[in-house]
Amino acid sequence: MTEDRKKSGLVLCLPVFENINLINAQKKSAFGYLDWRQLTRVAEKQRKALNIRLSRIEQTVATLSGGNQQKVALAKWLEFEPDVILFDEPTRGIDIGAKTEIYHILGALAARGTAIIMVSSELPELLSVADRIMVLREGEMKGIVRRDEATQELIMSLAALNHRDTAASRQERA
Repeated sequence: MTEDRKKSGLVLCLPVFENINLINAQKKSAFGYLDWRQLTRVAEKQRKALNIRLSRIEQTVATLSGGNQQKVALAKWLEFEPDVILFDEPTRGIDIGAKTEIYHILGALAARGTAIIMVSSELPELLSVADRIMVLREGEMKGIVRRDEATQELIMSLAALNHRDTAASRQERA
């Protein structure tokens, strides 16, 4: 799932049911024709499963709150039934209530056996939801920390550049 739902995750001018079916529409077609009733059923199923709040399934995505837009973006991938989902900043720009709902959805996916890789710049978020945290610095892995070992101090120490690292990195690149 993309970091910027508005620019690359959703088609804001399209209805919710079309956005949810963007990836799977071809599977839901017969002889090249879309079955609009089937697409609507799929969207309604995802709306209920993710508690997407809207007045009607034909409502355009642009009219939804940020949290509900994020759930629509997620719904289209869940309908694809992936084994692995990469979430890039899954709670950016949404309110605390929607964040909590997204965390519950992530937990339910993990419990079902879906592997979740989450990129987040919010350290408290990572500490609260991740089983393991991989720390990257300048494109290089600096460590993997298990949940029971993870502290802000440890993560920040792995992520922080010190003067020797900076000087050594510059010499190596030269």
